[in-house]
Order: sequence, then structure tokens, then C-alpha cells
Amino acid sequence: MADVVITEFTDPSCPWAFSAEPTRRRLTWLYGDQVAWQTCMVGLSASPEESAARGLTPESTASHLREIAERHRMPIDTRLRPRLVASLPACRAVVAARLHQPDRERHLLRRLRVRCFSGELLDTEATIAAAARDAGIDPGELAAWMAGDDVAAALDADMARAREPIEAARVLDAKLANWSGGRRYTCPSYEVVRAADGVRIAIPGFQPFAVYDVILANLVPGIDRREPPQLVEEVLAWTATPLATQEVAVVCDISHDEARERLGRVASECHVGFDGFWTLPG
Repeated sequence: MADVVITEFTDPSCPWAFSAEPTRRRLTWLYGDQVAWQTCMVGLSASPEESAARGLTPESTASHLREIAERHRMPIDTRLRPRLVASLPACRAVVAARLHQPDRERHLLRRLRVRCFSGELLDTEATIAAAARDAGIDPGELAAWMAGDDVAAALDADMARAREPIEAARVLDAKLANWSGGRRYTCPSYEVVRAADGVRIAIPGFQPFAVYDVILANLVPGIDRREPPQLVEEVLAWTATPLATQEVAVVCDISHDEARERLGRVASECHVGFDGFWTLPG
């Protein structure tokens, strides 16, 4: 049994959540099975029109993506998209996997993110089906699951929970966002629960690695930590999924440039934006 359960409030379309993946992967490497992860879909946009009503445009979105990519060094295609997208179909797909093929849920979320930030339109059936195949899920089965009442109810519950931050999170109000009924968690936000007694700590919004590390050290001081991996190929083999240079760098606790040089010797890159995703040969 895990010592700590972390619920990640997230959305496949959020570039901040995508940019936080290096930190989440480092935490997963350091603490392994002592930390259990759950997802809660925020549901950032129900339709392109809803996004437009908030003042977003394809041009402003491209500019925002470029700024985030430059700051956090994750591979993001910053070319102008033909239109805004809705995130709810992708959120529904992730929840469907959680209910019907839970061992593939995290893989599907990852593949949706990769396709989204490689420039594909996240709310199309083709993108979701392709991400399902990437994640080892039958696209036809996923589509059938997504239409179920159980998935609709679970997604509604996720979105409701994301819109009721616990009291501790409200202290850091700048890390929350508005919705029509009040305040909600931004992506990514964490709720960390100590299994021994149910103590719950909120970590709203994008945070540096040290914040999570200090909280876990205080919450469960006896928890074991692994040393960083010595080889970049060890990280790629561990995840069994294409990784960005920055993800490997953060897990190995080395610089982005050093990680990129090492990866170039042992792995193949699929270029996206100013960087790319790396895989081991074969």
C-alpha cells in the first residue's frame, strides 16, 4: 500500500500541466510505489465557442504556447492552429479509460497530450482514436465507453471536485482560477493525502519541484528516496514511452543540454517545436 496518494487535477489540453510532467516524473522515480497517483479531469473547455467567449483566439493561444515552451523547455508546436478546441472530449476519453481499462489511463492521457502539443486538434475523433492506439486501447471500444452514462457521471464528478478546492488551497488564491460558480483548481494542482491518517495537503497551481519535495519530506519523513538514474537510457526504458529532453534532464538531475547530448548518442528523436520526444531503438 502506498504511503501517500496524490490526486492530480489536470486537463489534456493544458500546456502548464504538460510542462509540469518533468517534475511529476521525477517524483515518481524518487518515490516509486510509495506514492500512488490519481487523476481528476478539470474540463477546461466544453466547446471552441466557450474558449472564444473567454477572449482566446488561435493567435493568442499560439503566442501563449510559445512563451510557455521557451520558459519550460517542453516540445510544443507553436504554429497557428486553424481554430480553438474543446478539451471535454479528451477528458471524457481519459475518464473512460480509468473506468474500463485503468492500467492504460495514464498512457492515454500522455498520448493525448503529445498529439495536442504536436499540433493536432484535440477534440477530433481522429486524434482521440490515434491516441488510443498509441496507448494500447482499441479505439472502437474507447468510443463506446465514452458514450456511457457511467463515464458522463464520473466526468461530472471530476469537474465538480475540481471546482471545490479544499480550504487550504484557497489561501493561495492566485493559484486558483475563476469559473461561473466561484474558484477552481488550475492545472496542474495536487491534493496529497497521507494514507496513515488521511491528512490532506493542497498544492494548487504550477509549482517548482522543491515545493513537492519539501511537503513529502514533512508529511512522510521516513519515506525512501531513490538516487537519480545514472543513464538517460534508463529513464526511457523505465517509462516505456517517448520522453522530452527536459523530462529526462529533470529525472536525472542534469542540465537540459547535457541530457540532449547524452540522448543523441543512444536514442532517436521525433522533432516537435524546438525540441522533441526521444525513444530507444527498437
